[in-house]
Amino acid sequence: MTARQLIRALRRLLGPDAVFSRPEELAVYECDAYTVPKLRPEVVVLPRHTEEVAAVVRLCAREGIPFLPRGAGTGLSGGTLPVRGGVMIGLSRMNRILEVDLPNRRATVQAGLVNLKLTEAVSADGLCFAPDPSSQMVSTIGGNIAENAGGPHTLKYGVTTNHVLGVELVSPDGTVVWCGGAAEDLPGYDLTGLLCGSEGTFGIVTTAIVRLVPLPQGWRTLLAVFPSVEAASNAVSAIIRSGMIPAALEMIDQTMLRAIEAAFHYGFPVDAAAVLLVELDGIEAGLETHAQRAEAMCREEGAVEVRRARDADERAHFWKARKLAVGTLGRLAPSVVTQDGVIPRTQLPEALRRIDAIAARYGVRIAHVFHAGDGNLHPVTLFDERNPDEVKRVLQAGMDILRVCIDLGGSLTGEHGIGTEKLDAMSLMFTEADLEVFRRVRAVLNPDGLCNPGKVVPTGAECHELRVRQPTAPGAWI
Repeated sequence: MTARQLIRALRRLLGPDAVFSRPEELAVYECDAYTVPKLRPEVVVLPRHTEEVAAVVRLCAREGIPFLPRGAGTGLSGGTLPVRGGVMIGLSRMNRILEVDLPNRRATVQAGLVNLKLTEAVSADGLCFAPDPSSQMVSTIGGNIAENAGGPHTLKYGVTTNHVLGVELVSPDGTVVWCGGAAEDLPGYDLTGLLCGSEGTFGIVTTAIVRLVPLPQGWRTLLAVFPSVEAASNAVSAIIRSGMIPAALEMIDQTMLRAIEAAFHYGFPVDAAAVLLVELDGIEAGLETHAQRAEAMCREEGAVEVRRARDADERAHFWKARKLAVGTLGRLAPSVVTQDGVIPRTQLPEALRRIDAIAARYGVRIAHVFHAGDGNLHPVTLFDERNPDEVKRVLQAGMDILRVCIDLGGSLTGEHGIGTEKLDAMSLMFTEADLEVFRRVRAVLNPDGLCNPGKVVPTGAECHELRVRQPTAPGAWI
């Protein structure tokens, strides 16, 4: 089947308004939020319901054409990069809340529903969807499932997999199956857990049954100002060691803080080496006592100032600054890469010292904003992607940062996934025997390798293909 024949067949299945193939249309889909590599699919389709997704997948499976899902494109590891071209299946039109079951605190939603829309729909009933990645204003629940997204409140509430009861999946041969379901504890293997974080390599999630949790009765949100990153790190350890479980413990360094203040003018202390955003939530009784303890511990570890959010508006300002922080760096550089590695939180000072040395070694600038409470680092490297030498140094620095995370007893990713960005780094954490087991699992669920190829688990052929394929090369699958 030629590309032209494929486009005609897809139009017959979905209608002409759901199929896009012109170069100017495909340019929108050539990368996700990890913008270093750019590759375009041959065609993009926007189905409206599960059966249309299944029909597209059956066509691709029959013709041996690679395909991959895409949500909002906010992923940060190249998970929606069409390494082998083919068909990109966008789920943005599948954005409905199908059912809200308030007595059982769950909802059934389509995969293209924007994360925040679910909380907005149930907040009047005192409930929310707990996973809150910084992209939650635009990222989709299907994408959150694919990457097992976290967010600032992961420390207390867990990551996406902790809030997914079941998913409807279009398997790589086009069969529609359910994994998990509305019941809390189903017997047998946890296939739903396997799918969370699989980055779309086992099939395409089209519907999910998710948990809803009660909104807290109250919040206390603090902004603690520190003269050094080490002092802020020590405060993180002190708070956790005390037995308290904050809803969030976020750290922002000086470079990031200055960009935030230039953008929002909230009166943040731009001369601080670092600030901690500390949020405690729960039942109102006792909450003030915990907030006072957290404030005292920050001061004991050297905080020169601790600010309290005086009302809901000021709390919203604190969180807007945190969640939109990376975007403010556009004032400092035309391009950024947001890295994602995990370390034991007691290793924060050492990790940041080593990352500073890496920045100096490669002549790049790195800002920090991250989930300090669970040791999930997000070093953000500033650069100009139009400069090939600078891009090369950024990628080398990123690999060295991941080596630091592994060396300190951590992990390659906390929530952004492996995608294409970290394929070569998987051998830092896993043996070849480990990787072969992963390949065998994928071969069982995705035997022809057509579903989102070139992601998560490295193979020599896929890595080579990613490096050499030109961004606009047509018909790579023909």
